[in-house]
Amino acid sequence: MAADIVGYSRLIESNEAATLATIKALRAEVIDPLLAEHNGRVVKLMGDGALVEFHSVVDAVACAVAVQNGVAAHQGKTPPERRIVFRVGINLGDVVVEGEDLLGDGVNIAARLEQLCLPGGVLISGTAYDHMKGKLGLPLDFTGEQQVKNISEPVRTYSVRMDGAQRNWKLRSRRFRRWLPMAAAALIVLTLAGVGGWWLLPSEPALAKSSIAVLPFDNLGRDEATGRLADGITEDIITDLAQFPDFHVIARNSTAVYAGTPVDVRQVGKDLNVRYVLEGSVQREGDDIRVTAQLIDAASGAHIWSERWDRAAADVFAVQTEIVQQAVNRLGGSGVIMEAEHRAAQRKRPESLSAYEKYLLGRDRILAPTKERVNEAIELFKRALDEEPTLARAWVDLAWAYNQSTDYGADFATVHPLSAAAARRAVELDPMDAGAHSVLGHMMGLDGDFSRAKAEFDTALRLNPGSADILAQYAAWASTFGEPERGAELADQAIRMNPNYPPAMSGWFYFAYFMAGRYEDALRILDKQPVENRTMYGWVVRAASYAGLGEEEKANAAAKEALEHYPDITAEGFANEPGFNDSERKKLAETMRDAGFPACAAAEKLASQAKAFRLPECSASVAP
Repeated sequence: MAADIVGYSRLIESNEAATLATIKALRAEVIDPLLAEHNGRVVKLMGDGALVEFHSVVDAVACAVAVQNGVAAHQGKTPPERRIVFRVGINLGDVVVEGEDLLGDGVNIAARLEQLCLPGGVLISGTAYDHMKGKLGLPLDFTGEQQVKNISEPVRTYSVRMDGAQRNWKLRSRRFRRWLPMAAAALIVLTLAGVGGWWLLPSEPALAKSSIAVLPFDNLGRDEATGRLADGITEDIITDLAQFPDFHVIARNSTAVYAGTPVDVRQVGKDLNVRYVLEGSVQREGDDIRVTAQLIDAASGAHIWSERWDRAAADVFAVQTEIVQQAVNRLGGSGVIMEAEHRAAQRKRPESLSAYEKYLLGRDRILAPTKERVNEAIELFKRALDEEPTLARAWVDLAWAYNQSTDYGADFATVHPLSAAAARRAVELDPMDAGAHSVLGHMMGLDGDFSRAKAEFDTALRLNPGSADILAQYAAWASTFGEPERGAELADQAIRMNPNYPPAMSGWFYFAYFMAGRYEDALRILDKQPVENRTMYGWVVRAASYAGLGEEEKANAAAKEALEHYPDITAEGFANEPGFNDSERKKLAETMRDAGFPACAAAEKLASQAKAFRLPECSASVAP
């Protein structure tokens, strides 16, 4: 489960061996022996923490308290600014078993409790409390019912009163597989945490990621209702940004100290050792709300991005959701922060680039693809993975790059196995990466396994339901899953959340609109896309959309233009490309024929198809 690591990038870059040795010693001398003593099974190590399963709540809580006390005692002579501190969340609940992994609400609640827990503390869910009450004699404080993200019912929470935990327990609320009943099992999410000047990092060297602190949004109206809205926006932005694997997001309890006071963003950057700071304000004027946000480079104090939203306050929660979605997607995924990272990497000498920076440059290439840029991206991703073979995000984008290369003449039979293997490797390395599941879903769809493809996309959306990138990818496949109207709706939603989407997303949008019969919208997307980024699919859908509108002259002109770029296109040949269902093949072939493309494919073009789609005028004979 994701957590916040202060000072992560700086320590990795300086390779402080002493700190690595300290963490290894903590695990070897304190944590691992205590887990074994209390029968804890480490389900997943995540660099900055672990998911641990117990078959007794008593064991889980006793182990957590022993770990916190043991870690504190082990570092008794360490200066406070150099200590390593953990947060622990404990829950009792049902889980989903997927291989050796555990998923489901039982895990999600434990993860949310870890995020709410104060450094050095242990936070327990109500279900865990009910089963261990009176059995350990620990002093416990009721800390209220917390509304946690993606869980419908509030979660009762209890904190262990212990010397290692800070005492301000006023917590702020924040908004298939095989099911295993866990009637006597408990889950711990134990993760490194940071406050103030603590310096922390994972037990093994890892890649530097963009780090960001979201400061409490200012309440300019000073009234209680506006304050609640400001708090809600701040909490939701932190929570939603944390779902993007490219970022380390500082926890709310580390930024809350800046609430209501003037701050020097550069000093905040030094205090929390973050690269970016997001700040904003909320103001209510009568029936209207104004929200502003600005992203600042913490090193220079320069503004990278700013936005303002003016909305009617009739439905304040809908306003909050809309603003958070737009802000997060403009920052996350392929948004502002990645653009800034790309520019920074491009300014460095090639020989000085780290593996992560090579990955960033490769990602930059595929977001505005041409044949040359896609080929360059593949090489950059390969070089990054030669240095850091466990970088899941590079495997994700290598899969996309291989897939994109088929749009520019690469042989599908040659590169698709490479693309699918990269996607599977990404999921193996990080099963909690929504983007990895999304690209694997795409590859499964191209293999014709639509049920598995849909399952992977559903998993991706469950892991990161607010990602405009994943919504766009799913939109392109919805009609293949038998839901063309839903595909167009997902495209609408993705564009609302990220109106400045990169050119690479255009194909997902125009295909979704085309299959839903929204031809004008498909053409609008195509006209917005730079011509140099237009693939064979774009040229075809443009002509077919005019045909769908009954604009014969424009359709014929567009088909002629497409054939100038790709002279071998036929309606049947294109319709038999991988990844379409029968109704999609029929729609594509008929509109292409009506646009003026040659109708019939040559026999050798269809020879590899087990059950090729044929147009009526072509099925009686084979085209020469």
